[in-house]
Amino acid sequence: MTSEQRTKQALQWWFYREFLKLFLESEKIRDDLLQECFTIRRNLDLLTIDNLSLSVTEIPAYIKKIDKLHHSLVQLSDSLCPISIQDSLPLSIECLLEPWINSHPDLDFQINMPVYWRIEEPKRSWIIVRSLEELLRITLPETEMLLPIYIHITLKQIGTIGLLTVKISYPDISTLIFYSHLPELEYLYDSFKFLISGKCSYFNKNLMSIWHFYW
Repeated sequence: MTSEQRTKQALQWWFYREFLKLFLESEKIRDDLLQECFTIRRNLDLLTIDNLSLSVTEIPAYIKKIDKLHHSLVQLSDSLCPISIQDSLPLSIECLLEPWINSHPDLDFQINMPVYWRIEEPKRSWIIVRSLEELLRITLPETEMLLPIYIHITLKQIGTIGLLTVKISYPDISTLIFYSHLPELEYLYDSFKFLISGKCSYFNKNLMSIWHFYW
C-alpha cells in the first residue's frame, strides 16, 4: 500500500470516529438532557397553570435536578472540547482521563503532568487529546478485567519537542498480543502524523505496549 493510500484510509477512519462520537453525544442530548429539561419545564408550567407555588420540601428536589442537569452539561462540554484546551494541554489531558479513572476501577492510572507547559495552538492540543482518547479506546478492554491493567501517561518537553508517552502493562501475553495488533492502531499512527505534522512510534516490551507521540 502506498503512503497516499495509507493516509487516505487513516483519515477516513479518523473522520468516522469523530462522526461516531458526535452522533453518540447528540443521542445522549436528545434522550437524556432534553428530556430532563422538558420534565422540569413541564412541572413548572403546571404550577403556573394551577396557581401553585413550590413548597419548602419540593425546592431541594428541583435544585438537585438542576444541579444534575448542569453537571451532565459540563461533562458533555468537556467531552467535546475541554475548557482548558486553549490554556493548558496538561489540564486538558487530566480532564480527559478523569472519567476513565472514575468508571474503570480495574485500570490503574499513573499520570505525570508538568506544572508548567508551553502555549500550544488549541487545534493542536485538541488533536493530541483526541489521539490519546482513541488510543485508550482501542487498547483498553471495555469489560472489567480480573487482573488490573496499568497505564502510565507522561507529558514532557525535550528542547523544543513535546513528548506524550503512554505505557500500558497488560496482565498476560495473549491480551498484549490482541490489543497491540489491532489495525486501528495503524490508522491512529498515520492520522496523528498527518494531522499534526508530528511523529509517532510504538513497540512492545515484555507485557508492556509503549507509545510515543512527538510534535
